[in-house]
Amino acid sequence: MTSGAAKADCAPLANGLGHTPAPAHTHADGTTHGPHGAGTRALTWALALTLGFFFAEVIGGWIANSLALLADAGHMLTDVGALALSLFVAWFSRQPSTARKTFGYLRWEILAAFINGALLLVVSAGIVWEAIGRLRHPEPLQSGLMLVVAAGGLIVNIVVARLLHGGASNSLNVRGAYLHVLSDLLGSVAAIVAGLAVRYKGWTIADPVASIVMTLLIVRGAWSLVRESVDVLLEAVPPHISLDAVRTAIGIVPGVCSVHDLHVWTVASDMVAMSAHVVVPDRAQHQDVLQAVNVAMARFGIHHVTVQIEGTALADCVPHR
Repeated sequence: MTSGAAKADCAPLANGLGHTPAPAHTHADGTTHGPHGAGTRALTWALALTLGFFFAEVIGGWIANSLALLADAGHMLTDVGALALSLFVAWFSRQPSTARKTFGYLRWEILAAFINGALLLVVSAGIVWEAIGRLRHPEPLQSGLMLVVAAGGLIVNIVVARLLHGGASNSLNVRGAYLHVLSDLLGSVAAIVAGLAVRYKGWTIADPVASIVMTLLIVRGAWSLVRESVDVLLEAVPPHISLDAVRTAIGIVPGVCSVHDLHVWTVASDMVAMSAHVVVPDRAQHQDVLQAVNVAMARFGIHHVTVQIEGTALADCVPHR
């Protein structure tokens, strides 16, 4: 097994960050930590719009005595908290790494996503409970005001969702905030449908029914976000990467005899890491193998690569040619 110390006759392998690691232990990291400034601006605008309309919806829901509107306002309050948390994390996660926190604060993004998803599940449970009570004991509604406020909420939520849509696919943190806004958008639609049913059909029961339907739609996305966040925190293999495919890609590199102790995990939304022990009997091929493995991993979107070269192979181990 070769050690981490570089030999005098060994040329260092450069990588995306300009590191010069030893030939037996290499790190390659070309990712950009933290969200871009455009994402932060989108979160700022989204927070301002959501906070402003939250107060309008609370007042309108209270005057109209509409559970659908108050439920939507409750979700909008969680949106305010989610957006504020996401905005803080977007800033905080860009703080530089330290001697103790060698990955910096990238995992704050995952924690924020988990908190947002869990909060959605809790709020959803509360809305369903209240809606069941309204089904048993319907209350009169002011459908006109209910429709006006719900329509305004729909417009605001469409604008905010549009602002966040671009970053939702690249960041669990932004995705958590986006799901909150999307849930409010569905809530506004449900409130409009319920308001129309009450106004033109007199179906006061439509208000709690619409709340329950809206909540069930929200729970699915929230549970997915919580599950994915937990997977990242448990350092599971990312769902879009096959560990067997990674093992095969390393194993077919010329000079490689075998691969073991292979791990692939997500550090943050924009950083996937891999570590492995690779058996290469011919010491003269160590440097070429390291370079080839880094190239192979880049095809999987893995840019933080750690490889430990072992020079001792089993008697029946034949290197790939």
